Amino acid sequence: MKNLFVKIAAAGLLMLAPAIAEAAEGYSTANVNMRAGPSTRYPAVAVIPAGSSIEIRGCLSDVNWCDVEFYGGRGWVSGQYVQALYQQRRVYVGPQYYRPLGIPMIRFSVDNYWDRYYRNRDFYRERDRWSRGPDYYYRDRDNRDRDRDRDNRDRDRSWRERDRDRDGRDRDRDWRDDNQRGDRQRGDLQRGDLQRGDRQGDDRRGDDRRPDRRDFDCRPGDPSCDE
Repeated sequence: MKNLFVKIAAAGLLMLAPAIAEAAEGYSTANVNMRAGPSTRYPAVAVIPAGSSIEIRGCLSDVNWCDVEFYGGRGWVSGQYVQALYQQRRVYVGPQYYRPLGIPMIRFSVDNYWDRYYRNRDFYRERDRWSRGPDYYYRDRDNRDRDRDRDNRDRDRSWRERDRDRDGRDRDRDWRDDNQRGDRQRGDLQRGDLQRGDRQGDDRRGDDRRPDRRDFDCRPGDPSCDE
């Protein structure tokens, strides 16, 4: 019974050993962006300085991108910027070296990977769009930008039309006010003319009623006075 338990434990360790060993130490060959997915179109999450040590957790089989760990952070780097030590020499990581270096071939899923490592990142809010691929995300973003620009243009045009209508109403109101002021001024002038005419008429009528000075200069017995 004891031997059976030892055999089962040993078999379990053998099954775990490949999983533990399936990673390799690598080095960045340049200042390179570590990205949120296996493409330069995914957001950059960190910059790995040239010559820095990284842990290679797995690589894709169809494109030369690898999932790496750098100072506790995770992300993707192109294999053309990653080297590993193979048979006492550094080689660029490629599919031909995955198995000898103990690097597993893996798949990438935005949903699983981002849920695990990027929940606190701003771009995580748009995970649903990114999950359809970076090409879809950027195409969708461009469409949204065009829609937003069109909405802004429509809004600006409606504002201009509203301002133009308001300016037209202001001009109409000013024109009516000017006409009303002109009418009032013309009415005032006419009333002034009438008042002046009335005063002149009063003066003329006053002259007619005013007695001749001779009426006051005549004295009894004066031959120049009318009898």
